[in-house]
Parts: sequence; C-alpha cells; structure tokens
Amino acid sequence: MKETQPARMLSVSKPGGWLLILGIIFAGANLRAPLTCVGPLIEMIRENTGMSNTLAGMLTTVPLLAFALISPLAPKMARRFGLEHTLFGALLLLGAGILLRSVPLASGLFGGTVLLGVAIAVCNVLLPSLIKREFPNKVGLMTGTYSVSMNMWAAVASGVSIPISKGLGFGWRFALVCWVLISLVSILVWLPQLRKKHVPSSAVTGTSMWGSGLAWKVTLFMGLQSTVFYSIITWLPAILHQQGVNPSKAGWLLSLTQFASLLPTFFVPVLAGRSADQRKLVAFTVLFLLLGYAGILSGLTWLAPLYVILIGIGIGSGFGLATMFFVLRTKNAHQAAELSGMAQSIGYLLAAIGPALFGYLHDKTHSWTLPISVLAVAGVLLFIVGMGAGSNRYVGDESDNDVLHKKAL
Repeated sequence: MKETQPARMLSVSKPGGWLLILGIIFAGANLRAPLTCVGPLIEMIRENTGMSNTLAGMLTTVPLLAFALISPLAPKMARRFGLEHTLFGALLLLGAGILLRSVPLASGLFGGTVLLGVAIAVCNVLLPSLIKREFPNKVGLMTGTYSVSMNMWAAVASGVSIPISKGLGFGWRFALVCWVLISLVSILVWLPQLRKKHVPSSAVTGTSMWGSGLAWKVTLFMGLQSTVFYSIITWLPAILHQQGVNPSKAGWLLSLTQFASLLPTFFVPVLAGRSADQRKLVAFTVLFLLLGYAGILSGLTWLAPLYVILIGIGIGSGFGLATMFFVLRTKNAHQAAELSGMAQSIGYLLAAIGPALFGYLHDKTHSWTLPISVLAVAGVLLFIVGMGAGSNRYVGDESDNDVLHKKAL
C-alpha cells in the first residue's frame, strides 16, 4: 500500500538536511554506550553491592525487558506526538536514566536502568522509520552511518570504563554517569527538529505483522543477534579474566570487539541495500561468530585479540542486517515502524534471556564452556532464520503467507 505522502529524498545541501543527519548520528551515539560501559564494571559492581552473578546480569537484562515492552508502543507514540517530538522525549528520558543510575542506592541503579531501556527502545524503533521516510534512496548509507556512531561510542564506553573507575580513581558510579554528557549534546543537536511535527499515517496497511512468516523470521533474527551482543558485552570481560587476563586488558578487549564491529556495521547495510537478496551476508555473519566462539573455548588468551575481532565482525554484520531487514522487507515507513516494533519487542524479550542465563549457567557449572556452547547453538539458529529473512520478499506479499497457510492447512 502506498504512503499518503510520496517518497522523497531529503536534500543535504540545505542546513536542515545536515542538521537532521547530525541529529540522527548523535541519537545513535546514545543507544549502546550507556549499556556497554556496564560489562567491564560488572565484577566491581557485584563486589561493591554484594550481588550474585545472576542479579548482576540483570543490569543488562532489565533494559532488554524494557525494549520488549515498549517497542510495540513506539509507533503509537509517534502517531500521537509526532516522530521528531517522540524521539526528543526519549533523549530526555535517557539522560534522566543515566543520572538516576548513579544514585548510591540499588533502587536507583535498577530504576535508572529501566528508564534507559524505555528511552533506547523508542529510538531503536523510530530511527529506522525516520531514515526510510527521509532518505528512501540512501537507506543503506544512512543506516550504516548511524549504526557506526552507535557502535563507535559503544566501543569507547567499553574501553574507558575501567580506566575511569580505577585508573583515575573516580569509581564505577562515575564511570556510569559520565555518559550523560553525550546525552546532553544529543538533546541540544535535536532541538531544531522540534520545529517539525511529522505524524505517521494511521491508515491500515492491510498487512498483519503477527501473521506474517517473513516478519517472524526477521523478528527471530533480531532476537538471536541481540542475544549474542548483550551476552558478550556483559560477560566477555569476566570470561577473559577467569582465563587469566587482567581486568583492564579484558575491558579493552571488549572495546576491541566493538571497534571491530564498526566496518561491517557500516558496509554490510550498504551492501545489503544494493542487493535484493542478503543470504550470503547472513552466512558470512554466522561463520565469523562461530569462529570467534571456538577461539574463546580454546582458552588461548594470546589469541584473544584475533577471536574477539572475529566476534566483533559477526556482531556488527548481524546488527546491520537486522536493522536493514526492517526497511528492506517492507514497502513504506509505516510498515517499517510496525515491523521494527514487533521485531524489537519479541526479539529483545528473547535477548533478555541471554545475560541472565549466562550468569546462571556459570553459577551452576563454574565454567564458561556451557554458556558459550549455548551461543554456538544460537548461531546455528541465526543462520536458519536468516536464510528466510534475507530472501527477496516483502511482508504482505502472496509468498509471505507461511504462517497463515500452515494454520489453514
């Protein structure tokens, strides 16, 4: 079904075009850094607060649960308040969550984490829709651009957390709260967008995302790649530390994982946007993840830089594909927002299991072998659903009636 407004390409030759691009880049900078800074500090937080590994893992799981609950509501918020205003409100909430998380109370730590999850969920869902609407001919390039911003700051956050908390002696709470500065800059950069109020069409698209086999494949791909990412950023430093790597180096190795994801985060969406079929890119993604897991299981810490780079490439590629599937498998911005909301809701609910399950399995086995093996199984499943999500189809096409036809039979 066609959009009520014709597709258009925003001209970046105008100041407003560049301001929007800058706003998208800075919004993206907030979407992972406040979460990736937790991984290197997890042992310090656990020892200081007396938390178990399972409860400490909840610091990453709680935002994912918020993603799952809020993602389906984000398109409705945009229709009520306007896309630009909803994103601005999410950036304000994100800043508040970072500040609350630094309060020296367990309730503040988890309460702030909930606010972060709500804010990031809204941005996660609406940014792909905004890009599809404003840059219909440059979807891959713009998706890659904001994804690079997201992962670059995530990498920096992973690397500097230990130096800030231990090296400079500021403690783990300051290492968490310092990211409010990026949030404040993002709010200021987004202010010019408040002069607009684009309200997405509420017209029925004629497509049920929940009855679409293709939409479910995209959703499962989103969930599995997110499970990998959030499990790794939460526990990789602890895994490496148990294998004999000092905490500071383990934090930088996590940062290296993030930096390694930057190139595929940019180039995979660009390549995906130029191709009707993305199944080869799915196979590429899974291969690098499985090679990285094998490296961790080997216990050869002198090879750690190599295998964390492999994992980083797989993570960056997987995220780039998941984000692109929202726009490549839909016909308009409204459908993209609906698919994004569904995929991130169910997908992050699935991903929420990862960090807590990792901690639980480690507590029970006192080894990381079983948790990593579970990730390897998730990689195989990622390949299976990715073969469907990467095929050249649109949600709502006659060929996309898998679920409904099977039920009818």
